[in-house]
Amino acid sequence: MTDWKIRHEPPVWLRGIDAALDGIAAICRLLTGASLVFLTIIFGWLVFGRYALNATPTWVEQAAFLLVMMIAFLGAAVGVHENTHLSVTVLRSASSQRLRTVCVAVTDLLLAGFGFLMLWYGAKLTIFKWGSLIPLIQLPEGLRSLPLTVGGGLIVLFSLGHLLRLVLGRDARSDIIQ
Repeated sequence: MTDWKIRHEPPVWLRGIDAALDGIAAICRLLTGASLVFLTIIFGWLVFGRYALNATPTWVEQAAFLLVMMIAFLGAAVGVHENTHLSVTVLRSASSQRLRTVCVAVTDLLLAGFGFLMLWYGAKLTIFKWGSLIPLIQLPEGLRSLPLTVGGGLIVLFSLGHLLRLVLGRDARSDIIQ
């Protein structure tokens, strides 16, 4: 192995962490994609039932709400992992590399903090509402806030992964840190 590869390749344990985070993000993408397909199918059934059968399936709206929650919160977590979340870069782009790195670290810390709040309060809400049932589909009401909880935990995990790479000087977000 060349001297360049030894200096520039990340250590094995960091590659393992990256692979695990990439795998989690891939599972989230798969779940959100499947949820989007299922959402489209059940809304097709809603329209067919309403206009062709003259019998509206009432459970569709409740199921659709659960699917939209999963798509939104798991999709947001994947956005943090892939660095596609909404951000304003005017100040960061106009600053020095050192200040830019500080801005990135602060952003990652704020995202981790926000994710922790989502996790904490989402878990409290999920536990509180788990004993009651969602009308028409008879599933625990806590399922409505479970994607908030899981999405918050994943945002914390992905943000801390970014911070770890930033601290080790291995951050690959070249559009942010140049």
